[in-house]
Amino acid sequence: MSGHVLLTGCVMVGLWTFAAAGAVQDRFPDGPGKAQLLTVCSGCHDAEIVLAHLQSPGEWTDTLQKMVELGADATPDDWRAIEGYIDANFALIRINKAAADELRITMDLAADVAGAVVKYRQANGPFKSVDDLKKVPGVDAVKIEARKDRFVF
Repeated sequence: MSGHVLLTGCVMVGLWTFAAAGAVQDRFPDGPGKAQLLTVCSGCHDAEIVLAHLQSPGEWTDTLQKMVELGADATPDDWRAIEGYIDANFALIRINKAAADELRITMDLAADVAGAVVKYRQANGPFKSVDDLKKVPGVDAVKIEARKDRFVF
């Protein structure tokens, strides 16, 4: 095989890898912790595995701890950033069970609005639909719509 053909093949593989990495990055929303997740998690497996696992924040904490025990290498700050990123973008939201702090993180709500969701739930009973959740004073309907696929009622 000529050096030119080998070099061309390496360039093509390199370009494909770069393009594939770009495609993976595009599937993850921008935000604090994204870079750490893509770097740390793809050290052992495809980072897109995160997209396939629907778990609560507590379950994600357990999963990340398991990764540490299996030898995944990252600093404590990296792990905190990854956990925060996953909670904000991929964790299931158990809308009728979550405490205000969990709702604040997973739904990107101000602390007072997250508290209002819990108070509304306590006063009116469990939410049955996304429309019920939109009735809470101060809740941003756009944020609700963006996360509705992650809600567990």
